Amino acid sequence: GSLAIDKRLFKQDIEGSIAHVEMLHRQKIINFKIKNKIVWALRRINNEIVKKKFVFDYELEDIHMNIENRLFELIGEDAGYVHTARSRNDQVITDLKLWLKVSTKKIIKLLNSTNSNLLNLADKNVKTIMPGFTHLKNAQPISLAHYLLAYVEMFSRDKKKFKNNIEFLNENPLGVGALAGTSFKIDRMFTTKKLKFVKPTENSIDTVSDRDFVLDFLYTSLACSIHISRFAEEMIIWNSDAFNLITLNDKIVTGSSIMPQKKNPDPLEYLRGKTGSFIGNINNMISILKGLPLSYFKDLQDDKEIVFKSYDQLKISISLLNVILKNLIINKKRMLILADLGYTTATDLSDYMVKELGYPFRKAYIVTAKMINIAEKKKKRIQELNIKELNKIEPNLNNDIYKILNLENSVRSKKSYGGTSFENIKKMIRNYKKEIK
Repeated sequence: GSLAIDKRLFKQDIEGSIAHVEMLHRQKIINFKIKNKIVWALRRINNEIVKKKFVFDYELEDIHMNIENRLFELIGEDAGYVHTARSRNDQVITDLKLWLKVSTKKIIKLLNSTNSNLLNLADKNVKTIMPGFTHLKNAQPISLAHYLLAYVEMFSRDKKKFKNNIEFLNENPLGVGALAGTSFKIDRMFTTKKLKFVKPTENSIDTVSDRDFVLDFLYTSLACSIHISRFAEEMIIWNSDAFNLITLNDKIVTGSSIMPQKKNPDPLEYLRGKTGSFIGNINNMISILKGLPLSYFKDLQDDKEIVFKSYDQLKISISLLNVILKNLIINKKRMLILADLGYTTATDLSDYMVKELGYPFRKAYIVTAKMINIAEKKKKRIQELNIKELNKIEPNLNNDIYKILNLENSVRSKKSYGGTSFENIKKMIRNYKKEIK
């Protein structure tokens, strides 16, 4: 049976059953006395499970049968009314949707902390200049804060996706029966309101066979996990002796079993590695659904285990990421030194010639490339070449260009919307902080 897996749905199962019997009573399908007995017993069972006094019987297939069996022990024959006008098919989907609504909100909360931590780090590093990379090569100087805000964007997208998922979770499956609906005069609007759904599902056949809401959750968890993994990979590289852009607090590194000097970024590697399991989970579910004809099949039973695995791992991964973000030490000096290597302000020089000398960009690009070649031969930075050397290549340049080649000025100048200028970043940090509140 599936009890070992689905017993964590007990709260939702009981909540759904209470709403269901209250509706049955309102519709005069069961009397007041029976309704009260069942509701009293269900609340008692909930307490027994919460207080770990409930004895689970693994001979009984699942959590639903365990609860129903206990109901019979507590109130006898009348317990049999609980399943009037209901099937296990609509019952279990209702449970899973209710559980996913609660769990999705918990993930959104955790992601808010992640963005808070990233914003705190960004706040302290607006003026920290580092090399922006393309192809892992130094490209242009940027602010570290701007780099961190790129991850804030990613996690904000994940948050939006999780919020959107709630829209589909808000359709109430309860009352569609096994697949055809029921001849009892039930009121699905009542259970919808009672269980805080927005509307009942429209088609009974689709309702019992639909697991799109499961795929949505698995995909969003995977996307989020990929963002975490990319961050982890990046920090592993930055933490390497070759890059040396960050250090990790001793609290979160582990030693080597053989090399006494080693401090390994294990938590980051753990996060990167765990992403594989999210890929496995979604593949698993897609494979189950791919060839399934309509309505209910036992194949679908695995959906819960797969969802729980992704949820549990995502919670651990985001929580661990939050710990890491609080224990990152930024090597600001090293960032500045590295930003100055690899002619990162070359583009600024080309842009200057376009603006001040009216050159077409391609011409300016070629002139700058020639200057870089000379600087490389002389093993100097461009700003270390004197104006005479530069005028040999481009006679129209004057001493202004040394300002242009300055790292901080380069970062300041990127004022286009979404660019790395300090003004932009400060504004963005303010906006993000408002969003989180």
